[in-house]
Amino acid sequence: MKTIAVVGAGPGGLASAMMLASQGYNVHVFEKQNYVGGRNGHYSLGDYTFDIGPTFLSMPHIVEEIFQASSRNVHDYLDLIELSPMYELQFDGKRVPMYRNREKMLEVLSEHFPGNEAGYQRFMKDTREKMQALLPLLQTRHYRLRDYVSKRSLKALPKLSLGKSVYDVLSQYFNDEKLKIAFTFQAKYLGMSPWECPGAFSILSYMEHEYGVFHPRGGVNQLSKAMAEVTKEHGGSIHLGNGVQKFKLDGKKVVGLELDSGDDFYADEVIVNADFANAMQHMLEDNVLKKYSKRNLEKKKYSCSTFMIYVGLDKLYDMPHHTILFADDYRKNVNEMTKDLVLSEEPSIYIHNASVTDGTLAPEGHSAVYILAPVPNNYSDIDWDEKQETFKQLIYDELEKKTGFSDIRSHIMAEKVLTPKQWETDHFVHKGATFSLGHQLSQMMYFRPHNRFQELEHCWLVGGGTHPGSGLPTILESARITTRWIKEEEVQTL
Repeated sequence: MKTIAVVGAGPGGLASAMMLASQGYNVHVFEKQNYVGGRNGHYSLGDYTFDIGPTFLSMPHIVEEIFQASSRNVHDYLDLIELSPMYELQFDGKRVPMYRNREKMLEVLSEHFPGNEAGYQRFMKDTREKMQALLPLLQTRHYRLRDYVSKRSLKALPKLSLGKSVYDVLSQYFNDEKLKIAFTFQAKYLGMSPWECPGAFSILSYMEHEYGVFHPRGGVNQLSKAMAEVTKEHGGSIHLGNGVQKFKLDGKKVVGLELDSGDDFYADEVIVNADFANAMQHMLEDNVLKKYSKRNLEKKKYSCSTFMIYVGLDKLYDMPHHTILFADDYRKNVNEMTKDLVLSEEPSIYIHNASVTDGTLAPEGHSAVYILAPVPNNYSDIDWDEKQETFKQLIYDELEKKTGFSDIRSHIMAEKVLTPKQWETDHFVHKGATFSLGHQLSQMMYFRPHNRFQELEHCWLVGGGTHPGSGLPTILESARITTRWIKEEEVQTL
């Protein structure tokens, strides 16, 4: 069987490695960090454990399917806990829990947003139909423009909400501004504004309300560890602390990798799971690419970034597993991070208080709390060395003033801060754009870098920078598309 080299042990690379190794391919994963997972890895601060990036699992059936495709049962590796409520939203001191359970969700609407119950029912019904039309597009390769006149594309076209934003779509169902935000803030999963994110992505909130939100015991990082374990069980190799310096080329053909160790590794196929823009700028010479040259990559649109605080506390807070605190002027806050590229005086903040669900993350009576504030990416030229401490204290001020974390600073035992600068320098994310390339229609499907990379031979892409896009479910779909395509190409050449 062919030798497959995977650049990066993020979830897309590990899912690809796991599925290909189970089919008998000679798989080698090369990871610069000393842990698996990339942004889906974990930090340990003393006795406290934190997910680095993703903090919940949605659409768990996709995970089940890729493990089944690797001759494994995911439930032998992960203990998935469904959260109810899924999360709690906080507006102006009002705490609003959100449920997958229809009856409970209708009760919440009746209490907090009366008159919107029928709109919720219509949204779920209409978006279920939209999801059924869009799924074939998200699960299928896009590499020819004529794909847009295929039967599945033409069937999906009326459901794409072309010309509308996610906010526009939800305004068809709800009349309360806060409720619209409750069903559109998920655009942040793509690092975008709900007022600009294409209307097709109204499926993001539907996915949560239809399939639920899950916490794997030990954190979402356990998914990456499980995929790495299955890869090795099938004979694959994972090389930690040994990243890739350069692609080895024969003309436009990728024939192998030049590693950090100084060794060369030759492969029949190379799958790139590293941050796309960073990889193409640092692993190739300037004149190799045309469409995705350094110059053209700078012209692309990128997601916002995130300011992270990981804090170990000697107190267990009676707060929900997930809380989202919205700025009073949410639209202004969103515009500041995506358009004006300035720091908000009143940021919106996400708090992950997983210790209320999972006692493995901190000592008894303690908690490991993850705090995230979306901020501009590094095209903003914000001096994070100067701004980091002030902005951190602003976030703590907001938490102590507006949430149940009223005395959080007095209980800190361990703390780590990650700014957009560190996302770029320590995690190799282009301009610290945590959610990769933007998801404008001009950068989706055919117009996104293809799973079989169009500028190099024997080079494949997985992860948030290729089709179908960012977010764990779509990243796992990218791995399915790519691995099936590799297998199909091999069969055709036999």
